[in-house]
Amino acid sequence: MTKILYLLLATLLSVSLFSCHNPAENIDKVEIENQGVNIAYNDKGKGDTVLLFVHGWCINKGYWANQLAYFSKKYRIITIDLPGFGQSGKNRSRWNARAFGGDVNAVMTKLNLKNVILIGHSMAGNIVVEAAVNDPKRVIALVGVDNFKSVGVGLPPTVKEKAAYDKAIDSLNHFFTAIATDYISHQLFSKTTPDSIKKRVMHDALSSDTSIAAACMKRDDLDETTELKNAGKTLYLINSDVNPTNVSGMQKLHMPFKLFYMHGTGHYPMIEKPVEFNNQLAQAIKSMHK
Repeated sequence: MTKILYLLLATLLSVSLFSCHNPAENIDKVEIENQGVNIAYNDKGKGDTVLLFVHGWCINKGYWANQLAYFSKKYRIITIDLPGFGQSGKNRSRWNARAFGGDVNAVMTKLNLKNVILIGHSMAGNIVVEAAVNDPKRVIALVGVDNFKSVGVGLPPTVKEKAAYDKAIDSLNHFFTAIATDYISHQLFSKTTPDSIKKRVMHDALSSDTSIAAACMKRDDLDETTELKNAGKTLYLINSDVNPTNVSGMQKLHMPFKLFYMHGTGHYPMIEKPVEFNNQLAQAIKSMHK
């Protein structure tokens, strides 16, 4: 009798544990793909406004974990893995802003999202702008995170400069580990960036598919200034002040923007100082409704 009782308890416990790890909301989760490529995502919270976070180069949706937890109390939050990174598929050959923008559009369409604030870190700045150009009715605002630091500033690159850049990208294909390590170490961190974050970023970058990572860095056929104008949205920037943002170009072009500075962080303010970042993003969202 005692043995049967123990077996019954063990069965009930296993069922209980299974239920805890398989909530009903995950059973009915919509699968999203764009042209046959799977797009992994998290969907949490409810609200009339949707915050859709898009990560930067060689990282993944996990970098928005703090924002997912914090903002889902008030808004519906979507975080995605861009194809080629994280848990999303890799079965395609195009890795530019136009292709990635289409991925963001696929997510918004499949989930029937409305009143979307697109938030793009690093290279994802151009990606969310492209998504807004493609589907302006769904998108109410654009937020860039440590990007768009010299919009409309300087002269277009010369043929010689373009050739030099293309050569550098070709070298990245052949010597990815050495070049990426040097670039990340010397360009993307501040003096106060914690070692744990440095290790995390470096690990994720060096674990990525090197051909995809290199392809993402190639010169795009999209003109940043033109696309921002075509999007027709106010650009909210949350940028590190370690490398100042030159706003003179946007001012000269009469482009609507609002800049929020993060003090003393490197290229990853959302994980380096998440509380301060969340406060800045909350302020940006508040200013959108004024």
